[in-house]
Amino acid sequence: MREKDIFSKPLILWYLKNRRDLPWRKSRDPYRIWLSEIILQQTRIAQGTEYYEKFTTEFDTVFELAAASEEQVLKLWQGLGYYSRARNLHETARHLAERLNGKFPENYPGLVQLKGVGDYTASAIASIAFELPHATVDGNVYRVLSRFFGISTPIDTSQGIREFKSLAQELLDTDQPGNHNQAVMELGALVCTPKRPKCETCPLQEHCYAHLAKQTDLLPVKKGKTKVRKRYFNYLVLDSSEGLTRIKKRTGRDIWKHLYEFPLIESSESVADFESIENHVVQEFDLGKNYGLKKFNSETVVHKLSHQELHMDFWLIRTDEKLAQTTAWKDLENHALPVPLQNFVDKYKGDS
Repeated sequence: MREKDIFSKPLILWYLKNRRDLPWRKSRDPYRIWLSEIILQQTRIAQGTEYYEKFTTEFDTVFELAAASEEQVLKLWQGLGYYSRARNLHETARHLAERLNGKFPENYPGLVQLKGVGDYTASAIASIAFELPHATVDGNVYRVLSRFFGISTPIDTSQGIREFKSLAQELLDTDQPGNHNQAVMELGALVCTPKRPKCETCPLQEHCYAHLAKQTDLLPVKKGKTKVRKRYFNYLVLDSSEGLTRIKKRTGRDIWKHLYEFPLIESSESVADFESIENHVVQEFDLGKNYGLKKFNSETVVHKLSHQELHMDFWLIRTDEKLAQTTAWKDLENHALPVPLQNFVDKYKGDS
């Protein structure tokens, strides 16, 4: 029996009967498929759906997204993380609107050249929007294939990436590549989950190596974990008697590029001493002696990113002095802030 007969056919039948009713599945519009794929990268479906609906409501077409300001896009994206994706999304929308008359390339080579579109996203758009025979490989696909075929090649190596992509392409049902790709990913999301997979409801259990050998907890294999870097952020939060604060736009090749934050001191140790903070406050705001300084949070806020762990403290500066380069607190809602800073603002102003 051919591998396609024991893998693809039962999988697609299962998908057509069990697939979730998701808004982007109601359209073959490449704009909506592209938007959903960018939003859903490393994002839970529930959260991704909420953001997808916000974006499609605000920007019904690629032309509307292209016409928006970067500030609008980043503000709408706030909370999803990986803000470079939002910037790439906006830049690609402008490229499509200005150079391609709003039309997506109808082939894989053209799609993969778009900024922020890699092999996975290009394959997803090509197969789902245009029914082209390109297999998608994401975390769900790695897991399903490694368990079904008993493949122990580490998925985070160049060899593993090539091997799984080649296998996925061989298995692809070229008559309905869009359904096939979505079926594999749906099985990984709903049944062949990382922990406690629901093997008893899996349409592939009869021929699944990991299920038969009781090795679902051993596959897929990863070579090693990424080292997490710890960073220590001290934010200087001005709260003047005139209802003003100071924020700055982050630039450079670092996290949260083009988002806004309060003046920042990054220290090499977990706790910056009060005297050091006070010296920075005087320099940053050019203050005399008429100010008050205290730490807002009793416990350091820890915010985890994929490869970084941020330890954050917020220092409040109260003053009656008139200062330059300030922004009204009420205007912060018009600026995109990183999630932990937005959480601070909500808590601080909620307690005020």
